[in-house]
Amino acid sequence: MLNTRKLIAALTLGVVAASAMANDDKAQSIMKKMDALQREIADGNLTRSQLSTCKFGQKNKQITCVETPRVKVLESVSKQYGSEKKDSKGISILLEPASERGIGMLTYSYDDPDKDMETWLYLSALGKVKRMASGTGEDREPVSVFGSEFTTEDMETGTVDEYTYKILQEGPFGGREVWVIEAIPKPIRAPKTDYSKLLYWVDKERYTILKAQTYDKRGKPFKQIAFADIQQIEGHWIARDITLINLQSQRLSNMKSEAIALNVEVEDEFLTQRTLTDFAYREKTLEALRKHFK
Repeated sequence: MLNTRKLIAALTLGVVAASAMANDDKAQSIMKKMDALQREIADGNLTRSQLSTCKFGQKNKQITCVETPRVKVLESVSKQYGSEKKDSKGISILLEPASERGIGMLTYSYDDPDKDMETWLYLSALGKVKRMASGTGEDREPVSVFGSEFTTEDMETGTVDEYTYKILQEGPFGGREVWVIEAIPKPIRAPKTDYSKLLYWVDKERYTILKAQTYDKRGKPFKQIAFADIQQIEGHWIARDITLINLQSQRLSNMKSEAIALNVEVEDEFLTQRTLTDFAYREKTLEALRKHFK
């Protein structure tokens, strides 16, 4: 009888282990497909966005700004590189307010886990390009996107293999059927991220994120990100309204896409420091690209 019980227990554990492995494989597959779609969108992408940031509070159980938001308008261009298009280069330039016009940010991210993201910031008032320290471990500093609660890490793609995934549950969310997927950084990723864990609510039909929740290195809730106004543009589902709530700083940022162009031809030279400092070259190139806005 004892041996039979051991056999049943062993078989049960085997079934549970196999089920857990299948769950993990499915979660990994979902995230890979979603990431591939996002990289397609980012390859030759031009976007004009409005970025607003404010301190928030609660009113009538709704989160709302408790001060006048700081509003900026920017244009961003991105392109993917490498055999699997997992490396990316992107540049963003502020158009408004007038006092900050011309401030720019250039970012390179790599599929190679041994290479850190590279970021340069151009301050038009000083006429200088500053290399932003990315680093790893306790000395690393998150690079804010133009003073907002978004960081360059929040915008990063092509890092799926640096996490382990698990489907926590399935069901309705916001009128859509979703998977809730947990992502845990692998040792190769942990020193390069501000997050110890992420949760994603992934639309089963459109393979887009509807909501994300991040946790800091102590396991405390950090940021909540809501994706809204999801539209189909040239066959791709794109969230045109993204709100990030930083639960620790009590500040929120909202990014609204006012105009989007996909599959535009972007010269490699444009995604270099020259674009940050050469106003005439930048404006001439952007003027040509803006014709693709719809």
